[in-house]
Amino acid sequence: MNDYADRIDKVIKYIEENLSHKINLDKLAEVSNFSKYHFSRVFTSIVGVTPLSFLTNKRLQKSITYLTETDITILEISMLCGFESPSNFNVAFKKLFDMTPSELRKNRVNNSNISLYLGNKQEEVNDPSRYDERSNNNFLRRIWQMNISIKELPDYDVAFVRHVGSYLDTYQAWGKLGAWAGKNNLFPPEQYFIGVSLDDPSITEEYACRYDACITIPQTFNQENESEVQFKTLPGGLYGLYQFYDTIDKFAITYQSLYGQWLPNSDYEPDERYCLEFCMNNPSDDPERKAKIELYIPIKKR
Repeated sequence: MNDYADRIDKVIKYIEENLSHKINLDKLAEVSNFSKYHFSRVFTSIVGVTPLSFLTNKRLQKSITYLTETDITILEISMLCGFESPSNFNVAFKKLFDMTPSELRKNRVNNSNISLYLGNKQEEVNDPSRYDERSNNNFLRRIWQMNISIKELPDYDVAFVRHVGSYLDTYQAWGKLGAWAGKNNLFPPEQYFIGVSLDDPSITEEYACRYDACITIPQTFNQENESEVQFKTLPGGLYGLYQFYDTIDKFAITYQSLYGQWLPNSDYEPDERYCLEFCMNNPSDDPERKAKIELYIPIKKR
């Protein structure tokens, strides 16, 4: 855990020392020495908020000092705190503090409760809710005590249908892929259905999230003249396997716990490959509407 914590602390220190500069996710991932794909999951799982939310909140905290202790303009403050424009600063400030920067500056003399109010708001920012082992949430506790199997997977040649949009609507891609697989007599257990989430929904707008619904194909499969699907190879290698069986709404929590609890306390760190979600049942056919998924996290020795 210390190695992960040290790397995330290094990112936090970088943010705090460069608030007035342009900072993007690529740079933060570089500072952490995690890949961009995995960095946001690790940061969010350990800190409790996404990297960009943390950055914005730190900038807003800094702005309060300027607003309450100086008379420099709001335009200058927005620049000093790294906001692209005063309007962006205004929107972000109001969202967090329920007032605009101008209203804060106007009320700092008139409202004796303003310091207490802002103090409470800043305390929420400084201490975001984290995944804590003292939690009474039985589902989280079960994940933290999970048994992770270390597996070496081969490369998989797959046909896939890509979905772009909310991950809640990936059934559309699965429907198209399932119809195609049926026409080509590709069925489990000989073939595997594998989902690949290409984006982290905590940092990517819902409409832009990409997801590939995949099915493995035999080496002898003729890929020519196929317009309904695309083809690629999913790389094999070392993976940590967690066998998920629960309602699908808890799947995102599983990701967070794997990255925030299991990985930091293991001998591994995430590799740059994508996670693989082997779909082992159809939740609509399950008596409790639960999904059975073998979740493979790409890893490498530290």
